[in-house]
Amino acid sequence: MMKNSWKLITVRGVDVRMHFTFPLILIFAAMQFGLISGSLTGAVFGVVAITVLFVLVTLHELGHSFAAQAYGIVVKQIVLSPIGGVAQLERMPENPRQELVIAAAGPAVNFLVAMVMVVIALVGGLGLPSLGHALPGVNGFGFSALFAYIFVYNIILALFNLIPAFPLDGGRILRALLAMRLDYVRATRLAANIGRLAAVGFGLYGLFNGGLFMVLIALFIFTAAGQEAQYVTIRRALKGYQVHHVFNASAYRLEPESTLRQAADLMLIGGQASFAVVRDDSLLGFVPHVDLVNALRRRPPYTAISEIIRYDILPARLSEELVDVEMRMAENHLDTLPVVEDGKYLGLVTAKQIDLLRRMAMSAPDAAPGRTVLPVAPRTM
Repeated sequence: MMKNSWKLITVRGVDVRMHFTFPLILIFAAMQFGLISGSLTGAVFGVVAITVLFVLVTLHELGHSFAAQAYGIVVKQIVLSPIGGVAQLERMPENPRQELVIAAAGPAVNFLVAMVMVVIALVGGLGLPSLGHALPGVNGFGFSALFAYIFVYNIILALFNLIPAFPLDGGRILRALLAMRLDYVRATRLAANIGRLAAVGFGLYGLFNGGLFMVLIALFIFTAAGQEAQYVTIRRALKGYQVHHVFNASAYRLEPESTLRQAADLMLIGGQASFAVVRDDSLLGFVPHVDLVNALRRRPPYTAISEIIRYDILPARLSEELVDVEMRMAENHLDTLPVVEDGKYLGLVTAKQIDLLRRMAMSAPDAAPGRTVLPVAPRTM
């Protein structure tokens, strides 16, 4: 995502980025308002109105972000695209009260902005804007028209996001409320089904009223609701499992003096794709599969492994939750991590092993290993 977006600003450690397709919405706005007005003034109005509206979208996402940070959740970035904005959180809390606060924080910002605008309108003698005033061209293309447009669509933004359907805020609020009384997975499934039902209603309305955009939104919501239910079910299947349940203590290891040829031979003999580089049971670094394959293509076979070692890969610990390890692998585009405990290299944990355990826990729970949890030790480097 970062390769396809440009950084705009950083607010409290959160990068606000613009997706490379974002200018399309500005071009569309210029064309739409320009055609309505028949002049350049309308086109400029469209660009300014959409730009200000996306400032409000950014504030909405910052509301989510600040609430998440209050609970110690890392916010990776906010990305603005033609269809809106998204705050990418490291994780969503399973504590329903925390999820409720985080989900509600975005719309709350929009309602707060609306209250401020009401005060400005009353003090400035502008009068309270209505939907009619916000229609393009009805109120001209001056400041009052812009104020009315932003006021109305800011409220629409908040109300739309409160629809009880994933991935909208309303879906997460509903799930949080249900999870206060039900199991988290069951609450998610129920909220997802309600979201799907709402999506069907939107789709039918759009279909019979010629609203193609409404149909597309309905399809998106219907699909996202199912994905959320599946994601939570899969994630819960690994709950309580840690690295010590699946790591491979007998994985092949390399030394800095080992060659690419030796690594290739081990890869062919044992089917192992990535290698820890170790000396005297101390992890020196790691060679992911993709780096090894690239080196085999471009370097002589007698090249020392020390020339392609990566030192930036954080090893897993025996007591680390598998869901966290799997997430870290995905974020760093890895399928394997070295396992280290108390400074000693112990083996490797792979995404394939984690997936096999997940499948076993879901299809044959009696055959799956017991969820023995090790105490979490402080991480030392």
